[in-house]
Amino acid sequence: MKVAVTFENGQVFQHFGHTSAFKVYEIEDGRIVKSGIAVTNGQGHGALAGVLRRLGADALICGGIGGGARTALQDAGITLYPGVKGDADEAVAALIAGTLPFDPNTVCNHHHDHDHGHDCGSHDCGSHHHGEGHECRHGKCN
Repeated sequence: MKVAVTFENGQVFQHFGHTSAFKVYEIEDGRIVKSGIAVTNGQGHGALAGVLRRLGADALICGGIGGGARTALQDAGITLYPGVKGDADEAVAALIAGTLPFDPNTVCNHHHDHDHGHDCGSHDCGSHHHGEGHECRHGKCN
């Protein structure tokens, strides 16, 4: 089994669509036998499911993730463990042990300026912690 983790500085990166790397773990007989870093080369959101498919990932551990990416991963047959925080190696060890704390309802949870035409159509805008006066209408954040 291969498990990929959104990765930055040893930690589970918290925004799937903006991850610059995955740490990929090969697991056999309940233990990690190999791991390595795969860079995304700036590919975002929709293309990342294809990257994971090419890496042979069976599962993904990540922080926040939008609805479009969830669907792409499901279509690729990749099991999703969202809402994970902390050390990437520890998260994979917990997955192997069957004790990984994850939240299947976690959605994209980014905190950046939405005045640049950001399209929230692919994730649940209502769950964001936007600044005062922020509204989402017709799939666009205003």
